[in-house]
Amino acid sequence: MPASQSASQGRAFTEGTITGFGSIIVNGIRFDESAAQVIDDDDQAHDRNDLKLGMTVQVVSSGIDRGSMSAKASRVRFGAQIVGPVSAISAGTTPKTLTVLDQIVEISATTVFDDLPNGFASIKVNDVLEIHALLDTTTGHYLAKRIEPKPGATVFKLRGIVADLNAGAKTFKIGGALIDFSGIATDDLPANFANGLKVRVRLNTVKNGSGAWVAIAIRAEQREMEDKDEAEVEGIITAFTSTASFSVNGLPVNASNAAFPDGTAGVVLGARVEVEGAIVNGVLVATKVELEDENEDNELNGTISALNTQAKTFVVRGVTVHYGATTRFDDGTEANLANGRLVEVKGTLSADGMRVEASRIEFKS
Repeated sequence: MPASQSASQGRAFTEGTITGFGSIIVNGIRFDESAAQVIDDDDQAHDRNDLKLGMTVQVVSSGIDRGSMSAKASRVRFGAQIVGPVSAISAGTTPKTLTVLDQIVEISATTVFDDLPNGFASIKVNDVLEIHALLDTTTGHYLAKRIEPKPGATVFKLRGIVADLNAGAKTFKIGGALIDFSGIATDDLPANFANGLKVRVRLNTVKNGSGAWVAIAIRAEQREMEDKDEAEVEGIITAFTSTASFSVNGLPVNASNAAFPDGTAGVVLGARVEVEGAIVNGVLVATKVELEDENEDNELNGTISALNTQAKTFVVRGVTVHYGATTRFDDGTEANLANGRLVEVKGTLSADGMRVEASRIEFKS
């Protein structure tokens, strides 16, 4: 039976960063999300237009057609790692960093900034931000994929690993944040609440008199553990026993029979990888493990709006695109750009993280 036909009979799980639209593009796969349930990590329903470039998502879909690299999504879950205030900004370091909710957040060339007119330079101490990121357990730092302002947030949020748990004082730490959970009943704590557990915490927006953030709710980090015929997970190796046994974003991986196209030398704690395989009894049984490049191409498919021929910009699916002398036009020229025209744009994120610099624009209508 052809691979694409076999795949269509199963269900797939994909975890990664949204790098494009026209459907949503995650790990190079185009997911038609037009009929998908879109929810956040608190299981609140959302419109698919709430899915944004740079968000980290988990997608449950039909089997992936490897010929077209496409699938039909049935559920898309998204959630930020951090929602909280900025207490320090380090613009002169490499990489640039922010301290948000007492966590160190690293900025890279692939960090998307939204609703911040000057990107990183727009951020000020005490600003409340929503940050989508990957947690590097080797440093405890969060590697930002998307940053946007969250003024008026009624609760703060933090996802991370429990440390320094003090059952008597009813406190624990995530990174540099001291968290007081005295107001949470024992029955409302995760059943396996202990040091090393990855959790999601909702917090009051002010610290208590002891300088601790006050927890409103604590939940074990939810993972998609149903068996899946196909799985493709992009992220950071968060636990490592050997190249045959490790975890990616907290998901256990059995790579004992996997192919390693890039070799195994770079498969270490903290490495960024993409793992393909199947989920069996809560474990990703890998068929292939690849090292991931930090640089990512972006692809946008949709109609042009807000065309500005002086600034040489337009908007597709809520993302600003800039074109210039080095942009290649297929099936048309720059003169054919117009609001309402359907285009496919390929490019990379600008240095300030605010727009996509188009390397190619293809007219579709």
